[in-house]
Amino acid sequence: MTRKIFRSILAVASLVLAASLAIMLGVMYEYFVARQRTQLASLGALAAQGVSEEGIAYFERLDTRGVRLTWIAADGTVLYDNEADPAGMGNHADREEIREALASGVGESERMSETLAEKTLYRAQRLPDGTVLRSALTQYSLLSLALEMLWPLLAIVVLSLALSALLARRLSLRIVRPLNALDLESPLENDAYEELSPLLTRIERQRRQIKSQLDELRWKKDEFAAITQHMNEGLILINEDNVVLSMNPAAARLFQAGEECLGKDMLAIDRSLAVQELINEARRNGHAERVVAIDKEEYQLNASTVVSGGRAAGVALLAFNITEKARAEQMRREFSANVSHELKTPLHAIMGSAELIENGMAKSEDIPRFAKRIRVEAGRLVALIDDIIRLSQLDEGAAFPREEVDLKALAGEAIQALEEAAANRGVQVSLSGENARITGARRLLYEIVYNLIDNAVKYNVQGGRVE
Repeated sequence: MTRKIFRSILAVASLVLAASLAIMLGVMYEYFVARQRTQLASLGALAAQGVSEEGIAYFERLDTRGVRLTWIAADGTVLYDNEADPAGMGNHADREEIREALASGVGESERMSETLAEKTLYRAQRLPDGTVLRSALTQYSLLSLALEMLWPLLAIVVLSLALSALLARRLSLRIVRPLNALDLESPLENDAYEELSPLLTRIERQRRQIKSQLDELRWKKDEFAAITQHMNEGLILINEDNVVLSMNPAAARLFQAGEECLGKDMLAIDRSLAVQELINEARRNGHAERVVAIDKEEYQLNASTVVSGGRAAGVALLAFNITEKARAEQMRREFSANVSHELKTPLHAIMGSAELIENGMAKSEDIPRFAKRIRVEAGRLVALIDDIIRLSQLDEGAAFPREEVDLKALAGEAIQALEEAAANRGVQVSLSGENARITGARRLLYEIVYNLIDNAVKYNVQGGRVE
């Protein structure tokens, strides 16, 4: 701004200087022209009087340096000229000043030289005898006057421009100094130019608006940080140039990255091809998700495009730890397989006993035993189905009913249910001890005891014992 003010002031000073010089030359030129015209008229009048009284003898003792005198007859013939031979001069009757003098007594004219640097003033006066005396004076043109005064003018211009430059610099610094000293934090408290009051008022209004927006932005940033820092899921924000803008602590722990990764390419955090392909797919389709293994655990990565101002501004990458979910799914599959196996065992017993009764292969005295076996295994099926229903209820957040259970009686029921399996293996099962009453889920406790005895029978030696 200082340079602009300096150049403006210097330009104005230069224009004023140029205009002043032009006016000065014009005034001087007009003054010299008027003086020469007056001088020419005076000399012409004196010479006319002398010629009228003395004739041509007047010219012999007259000092005519600087002025040309020409005596012309009434027919235009040159009688005398102090600078040229009259015999070699042509007829002057057609000259403007001669015609006017013959007609009105006095005639004037001016003619430029071929170089345009000079012009000649002519004044002709008719004498009493009818002849005309013409006086001529060479006059410099405005251009020649300027050339004559070139060096003084150049000196004036140089000194004036130097002084103008010095004053312009000091003035520009003085003008700008209060502007540089403005306190924009408190615009209305500045003691500056009165013309700046509307600007300072607007700056103060905009400053308050910006402060309000910054406070709101800072509040939203703190709110966002408070939310993301307490998330169990990892969150990373990436701009359109793949530069990391934000990363919460969960993501930092997951990718083993620190704050030094902010502002760097996503490749500085994770170089895996799967993550890069996920981000690129999200940029193309708006959303993408993939399951990846990180540090022996499974994570589901969801990438979504962030739209701002109607265009894609970046990608938000969200990482969920689904290890427990995957393990639960695995356990569910294993449980389903175990349940299928557990359902087959009583079903086979029921079907075998029913087939023996149906085909008449069972003796009449054995039918009650087979019927009891069918009832017991059917009860076991019902218990298994109840357990499946209970597990579903637990999956949904429900709890098994708790009651008082006698462990010795519970073990006796399990031994009775496995009596035939033990007999088939030649394994003797015995129960000893005292009654032990506890509070718990009867079905689950029964399954625990039943599975323990069942495994002891299955994996025992032929003729072994289970106590």
